[in-house]
Parts: sequence; structure tokens; C-alpha cells
Amino acid sequence: MLGTFQQSSLRIEINATEQALRDSLLRPHQLRQWLPQKLSDGLPEELQVGTTFTSWLGPIAVQHQVDRVDSTCLRLLLSQGIDGFHEWHWGEGWIQSRLEGISLLPLNLGQTFSLLRLRQFLTTPHSEAH
Repeated sequence: MLGTFQQSSLRIEINATEQALRDSLLRPHQLRQWLPQKLSDGLPEELQVGTTFTSWLGPIAVQHQVDRVDSTCLRLLLSQGIDGFHEWHWGEGWIQSRLEGISLLPLNLGQTFSLLRLRQFLTTPHSEAH
């Protein structure tokens, strides 16, 4: 894999419940509304261990495999455009993102942008599409 090893951990406060944070990460129909990358089709209603999908940031594809899911954690193994992992932890009013991998992409910049988009999604009134 070409690129440099990068690691970043960010934690922000979000005026959202633990359940709202969980749903925004584990339910693809919500994930698509705030995640800046395009996601592959055919995802289940909720991500589960073993689920694999691809996201695209422009022409760069990143393969994701769900490695761990519980009530307050999601861990994704990453390959292709990023070789590493992305781990999410959350609780009432906060979320933390930990990202490690080898990539040509500026991972910290993308991670920061994603967290800001998530906060905007959760704090802006919107209609829930099912």
C-alpha cells in the first residue's frame, strides 16, 4: 500500500442521545445522509459483524468490513484506499472516532469533516425517511 501511516483520535460533544448516535452509524439509510462518501448499494437495514461495503471519495474506493458492533461501539476494518481501521465509540452527548491506517488521503481532515457533518445531521431538524 502506498502512503504514510496516520493515526487520529477525535472526540466531540453532540447534543444527541446515545440511541440517535448509534442509529446514525449503524443504519445505512441514516449513514448516507451525513457521510461525505458515496456508499455501495445492497446494505442491510442495520450494519452487523461481517457486513462489507465500499465507499468512494471521488475515484478512491475504500472497502469496509464490520469487525465489531455493540451498543456503544462500531469497528470497521479498512482496505484498498486506506489500509487500517476506523473505530467509533459513543455515549449520551458525545462521540469519539479513532482512525489508523496507511493512505495517501489526509485521514485527519476527512475524519474531522465527517464528525462535523454528523453533528450537523443530528442537531438539524429533518424528516426521517424510512
